[in-house]
Amino acid sequence: MVKNFRETLNELLMDPELKMEYDALAGKYQLVNAILDARITMNITQKQLAEMSGIALRYIRKIENGNANPSLKMLGKIASGMGMTVRIEFIPAK
Repeated sequence: MVKNFRETLNELLMDPELKMEYDALAGKYQLVNAILDARITMNITQKQLAEMSGIALRYIRKIENGNANPSLKMLGKIASGMGMTVRIEFIPAK
């Protein structure tokens, strides 16, 4: 039987050490997905986002690849460039 991604991930996450690492990265990937979703919804390229936000294209790429930790100021510039604002929430842990 061939497993799909979700089944394989769920199996791997049974390892407490791996789950802890996975959970530690969840916020970072939510941020990346939020930026990607907004950009795709607006139907703009990374280059256009860079021009609209005043942020170097290479840094936009690093953020979207998960290889950068943008500051709140940087996130504000990205959001502003897309005519949006940033909202950060603290929610109860599961």
